[in-house]
Amino acid sequence: MKSLLTPIAILIATGTLSAQQPRVGIALNITAPVGTFQSTTGQDVDNQGHPISVKSGYDMGIGGQVTLSIPLDPKVAIRLGLSGHSMNGSNTSPGLSKINLRHSMFSLGADLQLFTDSAYRHRGTYFLAGLSADFERFDRSFDDIGSLWADVNTERKSRLGGTIGIGHTFGFDAGTRFTLEAAYHSTLSDRDSDPLYTPRNQFVRVGFGWVF
Repeated sequence: MKSLLTPIAILIATGTLSAQQPRVGIALNITAPVGTFQSTTGQDVDNQGHPISVKSGYDMGIGGQVTLSIPLDPKVAIRLGLSGHSMNGSNTSPGLSKINLRHSMFSLGADLQLFTDSAYRHRGTYFLAGLSADFERFDRSFDDIGSLWADVNTERKSRLGGTIGIGHTFGFDAGTRFTLEAAYHSTLSDRDSDPLYTPRNQFVRVGFGWVF
């Protein structure tokens, strides 16, 4: 009997450790700007110094993320992540040529995840909230920004961002499992930047991916 219980105990211990191992995730994200990041109107001056009305904003973009979810408790995990995206936009003024815009961002973040089912197995619905270091690039050009001959004016910003959201893992403990996640992200620091040229970023991110 004792010889039989020993391998059973080993299997149980191994299963417990396996359930608590970090979970790697990858996802494709669609980002939709909201608020003043989607559209803002301000005042500027033309080449003759006359005041003009300026409208600036960004369109939907695409990006991705890689995450590592580390269980701390049956229903709590810390998630570390790398993410990035790119969005195109425009800056228009009456009587002047349109300026093409592009916002690119790379983020290093940490989120707290609260699971309704199991953090150990990354299973079920979860809520998340966290902070990130956002490294942003704002490009402006009268040309196509993606072309080799474009004359592009670039400004870079490093700011603190915050994220809140909800997600769900579909599938069982074995085999491929999918994740669907929706989150809101916003700039928390340096929010008084020029709203026309380096605006506070605000967007909703919807991601579909896999967890292993």
